Amino acid sequence: MYNTIKLDKGFYSITGKTFTQALEQQDPSSQYAGTDLAGLDAFERQLKRFDIKVKGADSDLVERFFDNTETQLLFPEYVRRMIKSGMDEASIIPKVAASVSFTDSSDYRGLTVTPDAASDTVAEGGTVPVTTVRLSATNKALTKFARRLSCSYESIRKHRLDAFGVILKNLGAVISRDVNALILTELSTGAEQISISGSSITYADLTSFWGSMTDYNMDTMVCSPAAMAAILGLPEMKYCIGEYMSGGTVETPYGVTLVKSPQVSGALCVGVDRTSAGEMIFGTDVIIDFDQLISTQCKEISASVTAGFSKLSGGAVKVLKS
Repeated sequence: MYNTIKLDKGFYSITGKTFTQALEQQDPSSQYAGTDLAGLDAFERQLKRFDIKVKGADSDLVERFFDNTETQLLFPEYVRRMIKSGMDEASIIPKVAASVSFTDSSDYRGLTVTPDAASDTVAEGGTVPVTTVRLSATNKALTKFARRLSCSYESIRKHRLDAFGVILKNLGAVISRDVNALILTELSTGAEQISISGSSITYADLTSFWGSMTDYNMDTMVCSPAAMAAILGLPEMKYCIGEYMSGGTVETPYGVTLVKSPQVSGALCVGVDRTSAGEMIFGTDVIIDFDQLISTQCKEISASVTAGFSKLSGGAVKVLKS
């Protein structure tokens, strides 16, 4: 059971596994089905075991993790999970990537998909059209994204974990925004560019942009903040604002999800068929320096992730320009 597991620093050193995944091997969540602990993962059960509260107004102080040698071992995973949570909240990956892959290499060769005919109709005895899938001509190096948070133990020990978690999430969001910039650059490079008809964007420009993607279905538009504000100010969008208030996303009347991203550069919007456009590749999960964090003498928190993006279908991406 979760309350008898001997926590070990070696859980952080298992290749290809996070601390939580290593814990799950020792304490599988499946054995708690139908109990009060159902819905908690192995790490969350350890927090419950040691009565460490990380959320809410009555959350514990940071120093609570350093009560003993076992709770110390939980602190690096808490930090990693908070940073990862911030990255996920700021990420556009779910809105634009058709798949997410992992590699143990420092570079990758993506796939390209090229159909050789517009029609699949074949006359008797005729040649069957071919869609060709090939490796990209060149390798691309995965990019390392990293940031350090300078904070001595003395400066954070008396602060609530709920507030400290916000700082860690913000650190993750900063990293994630740079990953977003890489994704949008890869998507936009070589994509067909379409210009709006006048000096400012209109609803007709949006519908024309959406309709310009013929072989694919543009289901997402990633917009610069200025373009997003202009679109939401259009009379035709007034009935869609309520959807944002209730669900947190905005869709056009014809079903395209609008995503605001300051990383849209040199354009108004990037239109994507997220089922076909590209593949996100991770070389690592979020990595932190666990050795420093186990010690109460830590001077900083550093986090990194290695990632790349590969465009799969060129026709599944278009760019709207002013």
